[in-house]
Amino acid sequence: MPSTFATRMDAVQAPIVSVIGDLIRQSPGTISLGQGVVHYGPPPEAIDAVRLALARPETHQYNDGHGLPELVDRIAKKLAAENGIDVGRGSGIMVTAGANMAFMHAVLATTAPGDEIILPIPFYFNHEMAIEMAGCRAISVPSDARYQLDLGAIERAITSRTRAIVTVSPNNPSGAVLQAASLRAVNDLCRARGIYHIADEPYEYFTYGSARHVSPGSFPGASSHTISMYSLSKAYGFAGWRVGYMVYPAHLAPAIIKSQDTILICPPIASQVAALAALDVGRAYCEPHVRELASIRDIVVTELGALAPIAAVPAADGAFYCLMKVNVDADPLALAERLIREHKVAVIPGTAFGMTDGCYFRVAYGALQKATVAEGIGRLVTGLRAMVG
Repeated sequence: MPSTFATRMDAVQAPIVSVIGDLIRQSPGTISLGQGVVHYGPPPEAIDAVRLALARPETHQYNDGHGLPELVDRIAKKLAAENGIDVGRGSGIMVTAGANMAFMHAVLATTAPGDEIILPIPFYFNHEMAIEMAGCRAISVPSDARYQLDLGAIERAITSRTRAIVTVSPNNPSGAVLQAASLRAVNDLCRARGIYHIADEPYEYFTYGSARHVSPGSFPGASSHTISMYSLSKAYGFAGWRVGYMVYPAHLAPAIIKSQDTILICPPIASQVAALAALDVGRAYCEPHVRELASIRDIVVTELGALAPIAAVPAADGAFYCLMKVNVDADPLALAERLIREHKVAVIPGTAFGMTDGCYFRVAYGALQKATVAEGIGRLVTGLRAMVG
């Protein structure tokens, strides 16, 4: 075997979903409130489209690295109608293997080793991982008690090496829907300071009550410095198909196609065919599932709220997550392991999302239906009362 050398991966956190997944497999019967997936699959029209495409030779060949032209055109229409983004004004579109790949492209296209990207806490753990893999520094900035942006803290964190500020709304892991005024302020700050606003929006359809999603790319003057990322994984039940897309300033096109061509060559054709069919069906397919999730969310919030004063759960008006703080001085991963082994329920420790000052857990309810949500949350409540209360 070759000698063991230090590598850039040594400093990157292990993917926490895999860590918890290993523990779940060791404890059969565990209900997972861990991974962020939905319980439903793609629209039938998407499956039918792929069946037809399998007989076409071009399905099995390389294609345009930016994505099938007809899919790119369909995405452009969706962005204009639903997000208020006109890609004809200095922006480009690229189809990617999910929003994670879009983020990797954005980091590689906008930074050099040693540069910094600001991540408001709580952040999505794969974002931090991607930044560190690129040889850059993730600069964590705290948010307020309701997981809304602290604009002053963000501005104070900017240095000469800052290249971008990342926002995730609706938020993974907190479920917070970031205020439109705050997103606009970040966008204006990025323009004024000559840096990029990377807006991650895969949960755009998942808002509840009066909360509404706003795309930063729709703000006036945003096209020159805003990178927007979307995914079909959540809204259309496409997690395993790995298909998403990004909108980026046209001047980044040469860098982004280099990254795409090296990592992927082109997005999988079958996945793109399915994506085109899904987008033609449109948001109407997702809305009944979002309404169902809203009722599941109500159960989750009510049951977890009953844990007070053992735990606190700020408002979660989007996505399908809650980020709870447990009032105990304990290692979150050790507590999560006990919940799996002793109470057959899995959650994700908040340390993976940058929440290191206290004991936090992300509770994901997208994969649950009403028949199982009460049991899963009941196990979590019972377990925490037994271990903490």
